[in-house]
Amino acid sequence: MLDLADNGHLLQPDLIRRQDFPPRTLYLPRPLSLQDDQNLQAQLRQLDDLESNLLLLVRFTGIRIGECIDLPLDCLRQVSADQWALHVPPGKLHTEREVPVDELTRRILQRILLLRVSVRPSCPETPPGFLLPRRHRTHQRWEEILSRALARAAHRADCTPKVTPHRLRHTFATTMVRLGVSLPALMQMLGHNDIRMTMRYVQVTQQDLQREFYRASHNTTLRHPVPKLSLSLTTPLPRPDLVSIRDSIAAATHLLQIFRLDLQDSKASSKLHRLAQRLRKINQELEYVTAPENGRTLAG
Repeated sequence: MLDLADNGHLLQPDLIRRQDFPPRTLYLPRPLSLQDDQNLQAQLRQLDDLESNLLLLVRFTGIRIGECIDLPLDCLRQVSADQWALHVPPGKLHTEREVPVDELTRRILQRILLLRVSVRPSCPETPPGFLLPRRHRTHQRWEEILSRALARAAHRADCTPKVTPHRLRHTFATTMVRLGVSLPALMQMLGHNDIRMTMRYVQVTQQDLQREFYRASHNTTLRHPVPKLSLSLTTPLPRPDLVSIRDSIAAATHLLQIFRLDLQDSKASSKLHRLAQRLRKINQELEYVTAPENGRTLAG
């Protein structure tokens, strides 16, 4: 366009339009798979040195690697009698926050406090008050050390993708959503100023969609429960119709799917999935039996 203008050509207002530019590369979240995440955690726990515990702290709180390095010595704060939080000072986005922590994360912090003595210099720290000593290891040096330690641990754990400290943050965000944490709450935990940035960190898989769907279906079933039959040896049982039978089978199918999606045993989950498929086929057959075009039903 500059060449055309320099040569005296009149430029059209819509000579170059927005659609003429190639679309931006879609930014996808990069959480670790469940298997890689479990293997990496096991490897870091096995190493049990200062670096591995710091990386576990990043994984279980979702803080940035720079925020981890800049944590104050008194970063663990008691919120109530049995509730604790990790105090994260202002960092990249100049936001200060407190991230809830569980008992496991508290034990990791206690372990860090014990292990930091091995790298603490005999002379006073400069500046003092940091969880990680700074006398001989600057902020940049600590970042290099943690990145290399994570790469070694990921290699030993046979993780398939390249694992970076920021990838632990993505894994934390996706795990929190799957556990039921809302996006506004997650935004506060990650220290974001915009919910759209938080959405970039979250990966929703087909399995997550199925889990949410069946939970919602289960809640619907609870709000409109199928009437239970009162069993008695002296009172004759009421004769059910096919509609109530199909509703009962559908409710049982939903319950099986909810239970299956929370199982860790893949073989048991597959068996329950096949059983749910059989129940669906039975319901389809019953639907065919009760269809008006068949000219007959088995109801009543």
